[in-house]
Amino acid sequence: MSAFTDHRKRVYQVGLHNQIVRECVKENRSHAMYDDRWADVQTHEVAAQTKTKALALIEKNYPSCDGFVVDHVKRHD
Repeated sequence: MSAFTDHRKRVYQVGLHNQIVRECVKENRSHAMYDDRWADVQTHEVAAQTKTKALALIEKNYPSCDGFVVDHVKRHD
């Protein structure tokens, strides 16, 4: 079901980067797994009922234990 047809869900824009990749890029190295673009903030849209649930989905797909850091979360109206 699309977030745009399910009125119980909102769309959140989540900006995140990977701190490990950022450190690699500063040292002129590349991360073994993630592209150098992850040194910069990447924006993803997530459909969820709440901001907390949106962050849980982001954590599932972009785990903090792998170096991902959430920079901002905005509700997309």
